[in-house]
Amino acid sequence: MTATARIPIGNEGLKGTAHCFSPVSFARLQSIMYRKPAEKGAILFWEGDPADNLIFVRSGRVRITKTAENGRHITLYLLQSGDLYGQPDPSGRPVHAFNAEVLEPGEIGVIRWSDLEVLLWQHGDFAIEFVKWMGLMHRLTQTKFRDLMMYGKAGALCSLLIRLCNSNGVPDADGTLISLKISHAELADMIGATRECVNRMLSKFRKEHVVLVKDGHLVVRNLDYLRGVCQCENCPKEICRM
Repeated sequence: MTATARIPIGNEGLKGTAHCFSPVSFARLQSIMYRKPAEKGAILFWEGDPADNLIFVRSGRVRITKTAENGRHITLYLLQSGDLYGQPDPSGRPVHAFNAEVLEPGEIGVIRWSDLEVLLWQHGDFAIEFVKWMGLMHRLTQTKFRDLMMYGKAGALCSLLIRLCNSNGVPDADGTLISLKISHAELADMIGATRECVNRMLSKFRKEHVVLVKDGHLVVRNLDYLRGVCQCENCPKEICRM
């Protein structure tokens, strides 16, 4: 990953997973970031690459995926503006366990681990907030695996739709419209299912007036139905998100 100009210090962007940081700590984090354009389709890193950087999504959208044995990619995260992502590893030789692909063009901030370690040593309050961010990312991963393992494909799809409503939902006359246009194949990649399986489940949901499609966007009409299928635990929105 090639670094370019340093990002100027500022308080903008305190949303997404970066909300764990106070404005002062976030300004410190921005002081060691390097700005990098992100073009659609670009691969920021592959599984097995050295994990010597964190990335902060300033604009655009980045997909974090895992490659299955059959070569298929399973989507674990959809990073948006304000999201910080990295893989802390105490082994001293960390490598990426996932792939990162740019879905929408934008800009990312690159943070070198060596620079970050200096901040952690210098500022105890920043170190505590960084641990909170690590805990948030760990819980995000835990809840997604819980959905996949405990409630089957239908439960995982219901949970996914709830997460999309929290991350990209806007009020609509018919319910909550998911502003992100997403195909059935992409939904399938997010829950480890086939496109045909997702087609069948969404068809059932449409017949039961749980969801509808409007101008290519999914509209969730009955969130309570979805919560019942996946036995929703009413996690806060910073956890129940993509």
